[in-house]
Amino acid sequence: MGMKARCQCGKIQFTTPTDKPLKLWVCHCTECQHQSSSAFGITATFPYFELPESVSSLVSSYTRVTLKGRDMECLFCKECGARLFHRFRDTVPAPGQQPAFSAITNVKGGCLEDLNKEMLRGAVHIWCQEAIIDIPEGVEKWDQGPPQPNPLMT
Repeated sequence: MGMKARCQCGKIQFTTPTDKPLKLWVCHCTECQHQSSSAFGITATFPYFELPESVSSLVSSYTRVTLKGRDMECLFCKECGARLFHRFRDTVPAPGQQPAFSAITNVKGGCLEDLNKEMLRGAVHIWCQEAIIDIPEGVEKWDQGPPQPNPLMT
């Protein structure tokens, strides 16, 4: 069934391939602070998927190079500017090809309509050395990214 998701204005709507994320991340890096205009970014990792073809003309992308030199493609709504998800260009399959088993799509938490506090209790906090808020006690946390493999911040 998947999780329902949408941008802020609602023109882009989609459903994730699974009912729950594979992993949830709360990233405190300065890039996520700038992107979200907030203290951190929430990202939900799902198996690789594409947005519906019907909304492709409503989406634009911004690509940035990560600290490890990978191209991160960030997709957002052209109308409201809401970030929808990001993925690494080197994992995007060529047209007509199946994605690799390890390929993922990282959906921004604010897009997910059914994301809740219970789900976020298991989230991993990363790049905590750049945090501008206190990290909750007892959560899994890393000063930078977690040890490899790390599908979010490599």
